[in-house]
Amino acid sequence: MTISRHDGRAFDELRPLSFVRDYTKMSMGSVLVSFGETRVLCTASVAPDTPRWMRDRGEGWVTAEYSMLPGSSPERIRRRTSGRDQEIQRLIGRSLRCVIDLAALGERSITVDCDVLSADGGTRTASICGGYVALHDACERLVAAGEIPANPLTTECAAISVGIIDGEVLLDLPYREDSIADVDFNVVMTGEGALVEVQGTAEGSAFSRGELSRILDLAAKGAAEIREAQRAVLRTPPEPRTTS
Repeated sequence: MTISRHDGRAFDELRPLSFVRDYTKMSMGSVLVSFGETRVLCTASVAPDTPRWMRDRGEGWVTAEYSMLPGSSPERIRRRTSGRDQEIQRLIGRSLRCVIDLAALGERSITVDCDVLSADGGTRTASICGGYVALHDACERLVAAGEIPANPLTTECAAISVGIIDGEVLLDLPYREDSIADVDFNVVMTGEGALVEVQGTAEGSAFSRGELSRILDLAAKGAAEIREAQRAVLRTPPEPRTTS
C-alpha cells in the first residue's frame, strides 16, 4: 500500500526548500530557511571570547539557542525557554560543533539563534540546516576580515525527519503527518553521510530493524538533497562584514 499524502508529495520527496541569506543585516550570518510552511530565522553572532570554563584552551566555541515565537503556531507560544526548547538547542549546538574545527576558530564564540516564525513540523531539523548556512557565512566573514586564515568548517551539516504512518516510511513530515505518526525520527548527517545524531521513538507500534534501515536510507537521501541546496546557495561568497 502507498499512502496518499495531503500535499501530493511522493513518500521520498522533500517539502519545497529554500535558504534566503542575509535576511537580517546586523549579524555575521543570517538565513531564513523554509521547509514548506515551516520557517526558521537563523542568525550567527560572533563574540571575541569563550565561556569561562573554556578560556586559555586555544579553542573556540559554538552554541545555539532555539525558540518558537508567539505567533508561530495556532496557539500563542509564551516567551520562555521550555524543557523542549533546551533539548532542541542542545541538539543544534552538538550538530554544528560536530562539523567545525574549534581550534581553527580561535578563542571566540559563535552563537546560532534559531527563531521559529512558522511551525509546521520539522522545526529542529530546519534549524540545523539553516543554522549551518548562517554559521558558514559568519566564518567566511571572519576569514574575509582577516581574523582567521581559513573557514574552520570541515563539512556540511543537514538534518531531516522521517516517520512511519500506516506501515509507510515517509520523508520530511509536516505537523499533520508528524502528529499521527507511529514512528518519528530526526536524523542529522555530515556532508559525507556520516551520522551525527539519530533521535527515534515509536509513538504507536514498535518498529523493526528492517524498518530502521529503511528510515536511515530515506534520511540519507533527503540529507543529500538538502546538502545540494546548501552548496548551491553558498557558491556565492557573502558580502564582507565586520564583527564590530
